[in-house]
Amino acid sequence: MGVNENDLTKQEIESVLVKKFGETLTKGALTWYSLLPENYIDSFVELADLFIKAHLGAQKVEKRMEDIFKVKQGDTELLREFVDRFQCERMLLPRVPDNWAPMAFASNLNEKSLEATRRLKESL
Repeated sequence: MGVNENDLTKQEIESVLVKKFGETLTKGALTWYSLLPENYIDSFVELADLFIKAHLGAQKVEKRMEDIFKVKQGDTELLREFVDRFQCERMLLPRVPDNWAPMAFASNLNEKSLEATRRLKESL
């Protein structure tokens, strides 16, 4: 039975298509999809168009493991925001040696975060 041979409304069909599309993604495509703002997509056609523009039209640049050391915390970026962004960036890289990620994360915190972390450790 096809999608159109059921009792779903057009809006329900769109919702199913968008949900199922997201479930088929892996790696960078899944990261891209998960970072889309909530309620940003109105239709499957719109989602497909955005996906094509983001992935097929973009030049593929092979990331290197060393790129993990280029992910730096911004001056006004909260620690939680940096943690989330760092993890997303790490997922897009080839397998990074286990000891590199903590070194890169710690070395790329901004000075305000380093000071706040030091004070937190002292208070514990």
